[in-house]
Amino acid sequence: MFEPLKRMLIKEFIQVFRDFRMRAMVIVVPIIQVLIFGYAVSTDVRHIRTAVYDLDNTPASRDLVARFEGSGYFDIVQNLHGDAEMRDIMDRGSAKAVLRLNHGFGNDLEGGRTATAQLILDGSDSNTTGIILGYTSRISAAYNTEIMAKRITRATGARVALEPVSIASRAWFNPNLESPYFFVPGVIALLVMVITVILSSMAIVREREIGTMEQIMVTPIGRLEFILGKTIPFALIGFLDVTLISLVAVFWFQVPLEGSIATLFLATGLYLMSTLGVGLFISTMSSTQQQAMMTAFFFMMPALLLGGFMYPIANMPLPVQWLTYINPLRYFLVIIRGVYLKGVGLRVLWPQMLGLALLGSVMLALATSRFRKTMG
Repeated sequence: MFEPLKRMLIKEFIQVFRDFRMRAMVIVVPIIQVLIFGYAVSTDVRHIRTAVYDLDNTPASRDLVARFEGSGYFDIVQNLHGDAEMRDIMDRGSAKAVLRLNHGFGNDLEGGRTATAQLILDGSDSNTTGIILGYTSRISAAYNTEIMAKRITRATGARVALEPVSIASRAWFNPNLESPYFFVPGVIALLVMVITVILSSMAIVREREIGTMEQIMVTPIGRLEFILGKTIPFALIGFLDVTLISLVAVFWFQVPLEGSIATLFLATGLYLMSTLGVGLFISTMSSTQQQAMMTAFFFMMPALLLGGFMYPIANMPLPVQWLTYINPLRYFLVIIRGVYLKGVGLRVLWPQMLGLALLGSVMLALATSRFRKTMG
């Protein structure tokens, strides 16, 4: 068994690394992608381009505008002078928000009445709009508190605390709520899945297309040795990519690795069983490399959307939540974020480890059973 397997491994490594483009895809591309994802994928919304349509033009209205600009979130890019100009700037996307203050804003405020202001938002991006509404609520709440304190002080002569109750919040595992801390570990899981599924999905079908299956058929190698020979090189490539990307995450993005490296690599091994099993299963069902590639993408897109990388699984409909249990990305995301940010180990992560082990065993068994040492 060992000699045929050894020859098979040597053949696979030569085939993978003899092509410069393949070497770049395995080593260089993951590093470039994690750099791009680390900077591009973020939930932080800063420098919101904001226009002001101030019909009141009083000290009170200018004070509210100054509070928006001084918050650090809103950049005032233009002062508007008409409804048509306001519609035009929103249609063109030159501003994400328009702060409109109608006539009488200052008089209502001075007279003790409720003064209203309108914030018009570009709702085409619902996520950004929701975050902007949160910023607006905090600014208006602070402004209202200060005004009410001043009114009470004028009426009674007694000073009133601006914040009678102050809640001090603390994020336990990500104190500064840095987006790279959340997304970069997820990018590691995503890139490893993409690379290993694509490479392994073309492993068997490539042998058919280039005509080397006939040579393998006359060798003494068995079905298990063939599958292992196809799996082990890509597994080692997966471990290499996890190591390289982790180095970039820790030393470039300063993402803390709080947990055990041994736990991380154990989970990676179980995760690779699943992704390589999926890739080999696709390869056994495909007739051409193009078909294998398209099938691999058909698997990866739902896996990305249903894995919890971008959208919380708890917010999905219940039937969709059940479907996520057959998605290896779901389990590995919990593990890798737990290892990186929480520093937890097997005592906490064993259910996810068990899920990956079961999925990996099933997928590799299916791939092995479907493989036939024939031309098919």
